[in-house]
Amino acid sequence: MIQIAKVEGKSQLTKFIDFPHDLYKDDPNYVPMIYMEQEALLNPKKSPFFAHSKAEYFLALREGKIVGRIAAIRNNNHLEFTGNKEGFFGFFDVINDFEVAKTLLDAAMDWLKTEGFTKVIGPTNFSTNETVGILIENFDVPPVIMTTYNASYYVDLLEKYGFKKNVDLLSWMVPTENLPQEVQDFSDKLEKRLNERGFFIRPLNKKKYTEEIDKIFPVYNQSWAENTGFVPLTNAEIKQLGKDLKPIVDPDFVFLVEKESKVIGMGLSIPNVNEIQINVNRGRLFPFGAIKILTGLKKIKSVRILALGTLKEYRRLGIDLVLYVRNFRAAKEKGIKYGEASWILENNDMMNRALEHIGGYVYRKHRLYEKEI
Repeated sequence: MIQIAKVEGKSQLTKFIDFPHDLYKDDPNYVPMIYMEQEALLNPKKSPFFAHSKAEYFLALREGKIVGRIAAIRNNNHLEFTGNKEGFFGFFDVINDFEVAKTLLDAAMDWLKTEGFTKVIGPTNFSTNETVGILIENFDVPPVIMTTYNASYYVDLLEKYGFKKNVDLLSWMVPTENLPQEVQDFSDKLEKRLNERGFFIRPLNKKKYTEEIDKIFPVYNQSWAENTGFVPLTNAEIKQLGKDLKPIVDPDFVFLVEKESKVIGMGLSIPNVNEIQINVNRGRLFPFGAIKILTGLKKIKSVRILALGTLKEYRRLGIDLVLYVRNFRAAKEKGIKYGEASWILENNDMMNRALEHIGGYVYRKHRLYEKEI
């Protein structure tokens, strides 16, 4: 018999966070999330998400053993921004058992239904500004930083339950050595023309990190506003994300585009700390996890292009291509072997073409699912 327990209190929240470590203990590609970061994200007393929204966490137990987890999510900012009665599910992890998966999904659906929703999308943890999607293609390599990973059977469980595709999210692999010289030459000419029109690109000034973050994320909120499931970041969420990224941000991989001293575009790449984090036992920084990360930062051989875009009125000027080239030149100079650009909506033709032009190729996919309630 399967029992559902609502997560209440610190002890149960810890069990909720730790379940994936047990589920994937024999999977060589699993990367444990850092416990402190997960606890800060999920704890209503700490996470800025709960200043405007709410969520309910559920654990599935069989004979007293945890066999699955899920979160049902009410994102009030999404409701206000889109006007759509869409709820979300996230933090979905489960053994390969449809009965268990169904019981968990039923619990989330029932909660969302009582909240007045008519449709559910997921997984999102908590929104598209965090980790999203079910991995549907390429389970043979570890995930890069801030992307999801799951066993291949998740697809069958969700589709058997009745979920349908909402949209696919593409991950592009771009080896630094594959950057064609003609693309670099074209980018240089394009950047020169942009300079003549008053556009200037510069690296992030980490000495003024807080000020720089305040300039970057309004661009993020505006340039990603049309993406599926997008929700603008609040000021508190911007500050929290900036704080989380600060220890690993390399200013050589962050570029700001300015016109008349105003930031109108940006390219943000971050070192793929998952290369080190994969060896951090159960995501605990103490006693040895922090040492592994700090000593391993200079050995990282990959980066993730986390965000790249401009304000709407400055699109189709080639700025995106220039930023990609800038990023990969910087990466190559530091001995980085490849970058992953993710996630890119499958229908984002402009970004997908730009990545193809610089020698990239799609090497894995995630999917957002949807279902009427």
